[in-house]
Amino acid sequence: MKHIIILGDGMADHAVERLGGKTLLQYADTPYMDLLAKKGRTGRLVTVPDGFPPGSEVANTAILGYDLDEVYEGRGPLEAASIGYEMRPDDMAIRCNIITLEDGRIITHNGGNLQTVDADVLIQYLNEHLADDRVRFITGIQYRHLLVIRGGSKHIVCAPPHDHPNEPWRELLVRPEADAPVEEGRMTAQETADLVNDLILRSQELLSKHPYNVAKAAKGERQANSIWPWSGGYRPKMQTLQEQFPQVKSGSVISAVDLIRGIGHYAGLDIVEVEGATGLWDTNYEGKCQAAIEALRHQDFVFVHVEASDEAGHDGDLELKLRTIENLDRRMVEPIYNEVKTWAEPVCITVLPDHPTPVETRTHVKEPVPFLTWHRGIVPDEVKEYDEVSCVSGGYGMLRLRELMTTLMSM
Repeated sequence: MKHIIILGDGMADHAVERLGGKTLLQYADTPYMDLLAKKGRTGRLVTVPDGFPPGSEVANTAILGYDLDEVYEGRGPLEAASIGYEMRPDDMAIRCNIITLEDGRIITHNGGNLQTVDADVLIQYLNEHLADDRVRFITGIQYRHLLVIRGGSKHIVCAPPHDHPNEPWRELLVRPEADAPVEEGRMTAQETADLVNDLILRSQELLSKHPYNVAKAAKGERQANSIWPWSGGYRPKMQTLQEQFPQVKSGSVISAVDLIRGIGHYAGLDIVEVEGATGLWDTNYEGKCQAAIEALRHQDFVFVHVEASDEAGHDGDLELKLRTIENLDRRMVEPIYNEVKTWAEPVCITVLPDHPTPVETRTHVKEPVPFLTWHRGIVPDEVKEYDEVSCVSGGYGMLRLRELMTTLMSM
């Protein structure tokens, strides 16, 4: 049996008074996810193990069947792999957002929806003024970039900017972990924290003077006026998916997000590039959908990731998040289902988010997520709709972490 996982990042949510007390998945018009829930089986999945932050780097790695205690190294190394940067043994790679600060607060984690072409100019500008033998910035996608510190310590406490909208930024500067170990050949955690904080402060001075931000300020638009590093680590030691699950002979990952492609790289999956895939509401759903179908013709495992709902949740945009959920249903789930249901070899479709990103809190939360599976011949449960409430009664009950992948591989 072939498998495709369709992941709507941050799609799950809470009950919203403006929607009559329904969640967004309950309120949205999603006939095909509901159809698959009715024809298939559903349940809930714990995607974040105890002691880990509810981030996409954690949840997506767990969904793919990995033990986070063994492989977790933060976002930085995963995004380095996606960008094509081969980490040295003494590197510490850390995710580096370009964000918007106003009146001493974090306004947005995405630099005012910064586009890659503009971001690359800013990253090169920062390299000209801040890079040296120890420090280097590497361009990623949109607002998501990479800071590499040679000999840096990963034992620092950083605040993910998307978790702290409208909060004072100075109170969120980097600090060393309590009882951080001293590692031979590396800076101490305190030295690393001091270095990162100095780079943050110097970046603000530099970026405020850059013509891009001067023009933004003149128009009254949000500026991309500070770096914000977080989630660093060393090169991870991960088995490929094929080594973990012999049922997977070959596979692909399709995503606009460096983090997800980095996970796919270490998991041994082919990384499929899709023109027009943006990671936002305007992503190329049709292109990603066709790429997923084409990959599934020749491979037995495809992981297709859509970031749009998560970004809408972080922005607190209720109407936009509803639209992204409906787009996933009509422009991704529907055509994939209608295609593969006729194939001679059965295909199992799994649909789920990695974590909730509620629009009213604008941050990731650590809660179980609803999931569904369907394939030709599956014995359905009693659930008729796909949402956070209905799936409580699903036939799978509550699964934890890699149990989803082991369940799928037993089909």
